[in-house]
Amino acid sequence: MKLNKILAFRLMLSILMIAGFASCSKKSSSKNASRATGWNVDGKKGSNAKKQETGPGLVFVEGGTFTMGKVQDDVMHDWNNTPTQQHVQSFYMDETEVTNFMYLEYLDWLKQVFPPTEENYKNIYEGASPDTLVWRNRLGYNETMTNNYLRHPSYANYPVVGVNWIQAVEFSKWRTDRVNEAVLEKSGYLKKNAKTQDVSAESSFSTETYLNSPTLTYGGNEEIVLKGKKGARKTPKAGKDGKVTEAKNVYAQRSSGIILPEYRLPTEAEWEYAAAADVGQREYNIYKGQKKYPWSGDYTRSGKRQSKGDQLANFKQGNGDYGGIAGWSDDGADITNAVKSYPANDFGLYDMAGNVAEWVADVYRPIIDNESNDFNYFRGNLYTKNKIGADGKVEIVTKENMKYDTLSNGRIMARNFPGQIAQVPVDEQETYLRQNFDKSDNVNYRDGDKQSTRYYNFGSDSETAKQKEEKIMYNSPKHNVTTDSLGMMVRKYDKSSKRTTLINDQVRVYKGGSWRDRAYWLDPAQRRYFPQDMATDYIGFRCAMSRVGPKADKKKTARN
Repeated sequence: MKLNKILAFRLMLSILMIAGFASCSKKSSSKNASRATGWNVDGKKGSNAKKQETGPGLVFVEGGTFTMGKVQDDVMHDWNNTPTQQHVQSFYMDETEVTNFMYLEYLDWLKQVFPPTEENYKNIYEGASPDTLVWRNRLGYNETMTNNYLRHPSYANYPVVGVNWIQAVEFSKWRTDRVNEAVLEKSGYLKKNAKTQDVSAESSFSTETYLNSPTLTYGGNEEIVLKGKKGARKTPKAGKDGKVTEAKNVYAQRSSGIILPEYRLPTEAEWEYAAAADVGQREYNIYKGQKKYPWSGDYTRSGKRQSKGDQLANFKQGNGDYGGIAGWSDDGADITNAVKSYPANDFGLYDMAGNVAEWVADVYRPIIDNESNDFNYFRGNLYTKNKIGADGKVEIVTKENMKYDTLSNGRIMARNFPGQIAQVPVDEQETYLRQNFDKSDNVNYRDGDKQSTRYYNFGSDSETAKQKEEKIMYNSPKHNVTTDSLGMMVRKYDKSSKRTTLINDQVRVYKGGSWRDRAYWLDPAQRRYFPQDMATDYIGFRCAMSRVGPKADKKKTARN
């Protein structure tokens, strides 16, 4: 009898222990349990994190390896595109070039927020406006395009031209803020319709300002900048033990997963990779880069039965031949053409050859040496950081401390706007003992700085700065154009006879052929350069956006 009681007690104890272990196991396997500590955490920060949404106008480009710079023809004998094996991370790119309609939306916003009639803002709208005079030719009648191309509704879906590289960069920054402003409003973090009803120069929205100091956004107006998802200001709640705990009221953060990375110009590597679209060309040996155009084959006409003989891009077919013979052998355009007028490539991108050439982010150099970076290659890094004021807080740009640049043609452009965070170059605090970078300006790293001069002994201390400068590899003319107190241009031209090149740190790469170019330039690997503060009637641009998270949204294989 006593033995039976002991056995029964042991059985009951075993059952209780198993139940306890099961309870612990169940608790530790909770979706909100940290794999590091076992504590309950917000699951949204872990495995249940949101994936990046595709921004307006963008399509996904899955990254991979390709041969950058491989061309079949080099009739210009530039030798500026030596083949190198490169890897590009996944990113997003505009489906089409930025159109006149898209750019006019930008100009209308600038005019509304920064009225040109106010003294502080008189140069902003004009500085952002495309140069419509690029259409003029001494021996050609093009006044129709000069007067109508940008604003007439017939050209609304045509790619914008007359935009220099600096203007394209500023448009991209504006687009970033407007897209994220709409995202936050939709998610309930901003008052509804604030982006159109409550906007002014002193209270415009900046993505970086919101992320760093939300209370300074919209001039610190708490009626616009809301806390909590959907703007819900949660009230304190009483727990089971009767104690009242404060509910969290937070602004959106990067960890919220809803704020998109910045719109920007694509790097040269990204643009070339996206244009080549090797993803759909399994019949080619893509590692050798033998693909000539963004489409299959070595010809500019379609071989498909439904469209046999149609031109696949808008380009100049010969001297005096900008469109072909009217009616039966025509590419549909004489100047530019509406976007999506020709088939997309295998990434779903339109007009990656022809129509207009396109600005990319890179500073131009004729050679990419064998020691170049082979992962997300880019030349043009200028590292900055937020400027911290005397009070220890980030310094916000106001209308009194805006900065303007005078371009080589005398045009004045704003380089920062009220509501943005002021930027300064990184210093020794960020660069000390680092191996990956040691200064803010890396534009001419190993290709134009002291270390890359052809003179191994750079010179004695007795040499003047001008003498040292003339030994630099890319010693282009140093023209100085400024404006005086009356707004008149003051031009000081560099007349030195020792200048040997036009390449400097202010010339940018542009890619792809245009309506003015022969088929030779349609090859995605071809590259040319143009001063960043000048514009033409054949260079436009499109935006890109980096992808965060996985390389692609692919299902796991059986092996995984």
